[in-house]
Amino acid sequence: MNSRLFIQQRFVLAGFLLAALLALALQNLNATPRKVIVDDDGVGLMHLLLLGAEDIEIVGFTSVVGNSYPNRAAALVLRMQELVDATDAPVALGAVYPLMNTELETKRWEALYGKLTWKGVWMKEWVEDTIQDLPTYYEPNDPVDLEWGNPEIEPIQTHAVNFMIEQVHAHPGEITILAGGPMTNLALAQRLDPEFASLAKELVYMGGSFNPRQRIQNQVASEYAREFGNSPRREFNIRLDPEAASIVSRAPWKKITVIPVDPSTGTQFTPELLDRLITAAPEPMAEVMKTWQTGSPMWDVIAGAVWLEPELSLEAENLYVDYNTSFGPGYGDTLSWNEGYQPELGEQAATVIRSIDRTGLEALLVKSAQRLKSRD
Repeated sequence: MNSRLFIQQRFVLAGFLLAALLALALQNLNATPRKVIVDDDGVGLMHLLLLGAEDIEIVGFTSVVGNSYPNRAAALVLRMQELVDATDAPVALGAVYPLMNTELETKRWEALYGKLTWKGVWMKEWVEDTIQDLPTYYEPNDPVDLEWGNPEIEPIQTHAVNFMIEQVHAHPGEITILAGGPMTNLALAQRLDPEFASLAKELVYMGGSFNPRQRIQNQVASEYAREFGNSPRREFNIRLDPEAASIVSRAPWKKITVIPVDPSTGTQFTPELLDRLITAAPEPMAEVMKTWQTGSPMWDVIAGAVWLEPELSLEAENLYVDYNTSFGPGYGDTLSWNEGYQPELGEQAATVIRSIDRTGLEALLVKSAQRLKSRD
């Protein structure tokens, strides 16, 4: 080959490589973090996962009634932010009660149709013996005094519903709503502002139940399976406020991803995973984590993980989804249809996650905890 031609080809190749590298650098420079609002009824592994995630912007945390009342849920989030030194995202208090359901109505329902396994803030006793701790029962306005220590930072004055509406208007088409509790805040936002859902980028939520099966064979998994063993379409987040869930399911979201109970039965918060997280996490958070009870499925964290890394979903199905709001034996149950079978009363198509990569999920959790520690 002619030496001059060879040199010219080398220069051309080098030019192409340089142009590609510059384009990649510009792409990374112009890339904006994915925005998310986290709406939940407590605090846990999902919050730890997101606080340590890369290339996302947590626009805010909002609290809602569910496993805790909003004042306690918000305090827990604020305290975790302090423990991992990640206090940038504001925290807003949301709905104190479901739209229509009440503690007294739930007792009436149980007298007619049988006892619920889990009732969140209304939980006073287990129906049968269990190795799970019984949570302390609080009234909505009881003072908050956390075992972790109370936070020094405070929630913002804006109500969670107004905060979410304001943010989707300020960043149209950019914000993911990631919901880990009942959907009362989201329903109120949609009723106050019919543009709310359409202005969000997408909705990802943990809720609903389709046909879960116990997949881990140990005592604690068997006890958690009580909730769906004879009621495969019932799930707590929806059952606490079915009316809100139905309103949200019919709202005009650009995209909906549902993480029901089904994939959670293939996961478990084991003592081994907890030990890995304690080693990986910042010291103040690690000390608190030493007090955490293990054994539960990893419900909410699946939602956060699938949003961060969609490839963790091993099986998904496209369905139209709604929830039963009739006060009968199926109150709060999940309703679903394949394309063409839906009643066309406003139901929206959704991607339903049916199974999850447990190993990848756990690795992502540990990685996030390590990032939080490296920021110290």
